[in-house]
Amino acid sequence: MTFSTLVNTLLRSALTLLLMLIVAFALTRIAYQDPAVMLAPRNATPEAIAAIARALHLNDPWYQQLRYFLLRGPEIQGAPVGMLHWPPALGYSFRFQTPVTQLILQKVPVTLSLALGALVIWTAISLLTGVLAARYRDRFVDRLLAFFAYIALSLPTFLSGMLIIFFLFYQLSLHNLNWFPAGGYVALREDPWQWARHLALPWLTLALAEMGIFQRVLRSSMLDVLHRDYIRTARAKGVSEWRVYFDHALKPALSPVLMLTGLELAAIMGGAIVTEKMFGLDGVGRLAIDAALDGDFPVVIGTTIFAACVFIVCNLLTDVLHRLFLRSH
Repeated sequence: MTFSTLVNTLLRSALTLLLMLIVAFALTRIAYQDPAVMLAPRNATPEAIAAIARALHLNDPWYQQLRYFLLRGPEIQGAPVGMLHWPPALGYSFRFQTPVTQLILQKVPVTLSLALGALVIWTAISLLTGVLAARYRDRFVDRLLAFFAYIALSLPTFLSGMLIIFFLFYQLSLHNLNWFPAGGYVALREDPWQWARHLALPWLTLALAEMGIFQRVLRSSMLDVLHRDYIRTARAKGVSEWRVYFDHALKPALSPVLMLTGLELAAIMGGAIVTEKMFGLDGVGRLAIDAALDGDFPVVIGTTIFAACVFIVCNLLTDVLHRLFLRSH
């Protein structure tokens, strides 16, 4: 990637973030017609509601509200917390009385643990099943793996999560086998074993949703690579079939898988809402959905911008790694 290409990419990314901010800001203003009423106590007087609206600049024109959001934030504690200060606060939570950036950073370890653990599981399973499907193309093994892949692709996340809870938590608990907790989170630094136990079922839920598409993509890429000249040369030299698949064909076939991994990881890091809600994980996705239900629109905007930033960064890193990968092959 040349310097000019990198600069153009960064400029496009900055423009994308600005457009995302404007769209999110506009949509929250449409969705929440009177935030001051939602944020006020139940028995608040009209004067108290008006004071909240003034403090949050909710009576100003939308472009002035956007400018204030960028430059300073609400005058709740008297400290500048706008996006253009350092560290950028992504707004100020009305419910928690805390900068949104601080709230998001508290939730990131949960979502990051969920995303990376699921990534390891679905990558390992997809690599094995994808190679097997290519190795036994159009035979029983290939059709069986395709059947399970399409089932995994068809199941909604909430349904697969419920099935996993039913069989791996409820049914095991009936036989006094308390291997997996049904939910909750333990920090990695506190107890690595309990961290893994509490995240095992969420990992399986997310991995099941992803492994189907990864398996089919890898199978298709493997079949394309297997027709190349150096594969025929390896076979002519007497290299065993499994070495041909794993040593010669797998690495070149990983190019589309690498691109897909970056996109899927970015999507999960932006907030695996259903999985976090189902398993009681206090991550970025749960923060976003709770804020939307509570009318805490600065958190909604902040989590939207955070998801956009994660997507842009993952996309940029994936593009760089993909170029390096192609250059090495």
